[in-house]
Amino acid sequence: MLHGAPTNILAYAVGGKNFAYFKTSEPEKWRFSTRVSADRFVELTDIPGVKPARYMGRFHWVTIVDVDRFPPAYLAELVEWSYHKALGSLSKREQRAITGTETED
Repeated sequence: MLHGAPTNILAYAVGGKNFAYFKTSEPEKWRFSTRVSADRFVELTDIPGVKPARYMGRFHWVTIVDVDRFPPAYLAELVEWSYHKALGSLSKREQRAITGTETED
């Protein structure tokens, strides 16, 4: 889902659960927000260029403003973790429908 100007935010969701937001316009183009574990939240928010996500920080969401500070593989790992967290919050039935696999109930 792409929100219109002036925000130009690309939102990623699985089963109606958002797991990442990317800003697609200047300033701070490609800055993004994603959910992280509690431990990683503390670790990341101590790094310049990373801050608690607006309105969502209390749920362990961070905004990475300076994406150039991190290797692309690390950023992909953060988004993937958030995806799996969102997927895991869905019912087993919804998970099976999305992944096309059987899970233990």
